[in-house]
Amino acid sequence: MDPFLGEIRAFAFDRIPRGWALCNGAILAIQTNQALFALLGVQYGGNGSTTFALPDLRGRTPLGFSAAFPMGLPNGSESVTLTLNQIPQHTHQLQCNGTTTATTNVPSGASMAPAANSLPVYGAPTNATLAADAVTIAGAGQPHQNMQPSLVVNWCIATQGIYPSRN
Repeated sequence: MDPFLGEIRAFAFDRIPRGWALCNGAILAIQTNQALFALLGVQYGGNGSTTFALPDLRGRTPLGFSAAFPMGLPNGSESVTLTLNQIPQHTHQLQCNGTTTATTNVPSGASMAPAANSLPVYGAPTNATLAADAVTIAGAGQPHQNMQPSLVVNWCIATQGIYPSRN
């Protein structure tokens, strides 16, 4: 069965079949691809007078279009760096149990609270400022991978085929 012109298929092999092109965002000349341009226009790129672009599915998952997601809209990111505003408010509780009596002198600067604000380790919780070196920041502010489980295949678009008719 001949493909429709502009049809996109996933292939399980690394070759580009005759009459197909990689969905890699390539810029094509309108003059030599007029029928395909009539279907795609410039929704994937190009200047619309001499060039247009193929869809670019490298590292992307196709998504059905809607009012919120118009044709040709690239969306999402392969990695993301969270900001403080994206991290939910949370607390870190310090819990101490036991009754230990110090047998040696406590070294200077080895307390959870600044010396002027000594806190009891019993009783109702209170809001207090801890010593500057009592809490450290975790994480390095680096991007992390933001991808769903996936399998890489060869996405191609038909550059030759049956021109699709409207309903």
